[in-house]
Amino acid sequence: MKIDVVNLEAKNVGSIELADEVFGVAVRRDILARMVNYQLAKRRSGNHKTKQIWEVSGTTKKPYNQKGTGRARQGSLRSAQFRGGGVIFGPVVRSHAHDLTKKVRVLALKVALSSKAADGKLVVLDKATAESPKTKALAAQLSKLNLANALFIDGAELNVNFALASRNIPFIDVLPSQGANVYDILRRDTLVLTTDAVQALEARLK
Repeated sequence: MKIDVVNLEAKNVGSIELADEVFGVAVRRDILARMVNYQLAKRRSGNHKTKQIWEVSGTTKKPYNQKGTGRARQGSLRSAQFRGGGVIFGPVVRSHAHDLTKKVRVLALKVALSSKAADGKLVVLDKATAESPKTKALAAQLSKLNLANALFIDGAELNVNFALASRNIPFIDVLPSQGANVYDILRRDTLVLTTDAVQALEARLK
């Protein structure tokens, strides 16, 4: 698959051949859904917690006699049926992460890249660099490219000025190639890859 390469001035500066085994995979929504669920579950803190009866601060004394009162027998005022008592089977601190095989994770990234290419939402940039960390200058360049909601993926290292300039532009994300992931690719409308990113992703996924 051949695609044009542009620069930040929205000028065509050549073309690049994209590997079909990375950017031409059949789009599978089920694989994307599994991967997004995997990522979101893994990032959950899981720190929701309620107190059980043994954790509630309060008396350990039996509320009243077992027999003779005509009321239901009670063993503790910290039981769940009393105001301020513990919660039965409430949430506890735990990890929500679940396993997903490496083969499926690799396929999901290929499918995400291929879906952007198939939808015409893939842009290849010669390089993502900025002369100064000024947001206004970069925002003007992005408007020329009609990029209002995009994820930029660069090579192994980001250009410092570009990263700083883009940080204050809403709906614009910048990641190094090793940080490329399915969730961030899908949450932005356009995927912008530098030529270095294309080489790095193809080497990683082939």
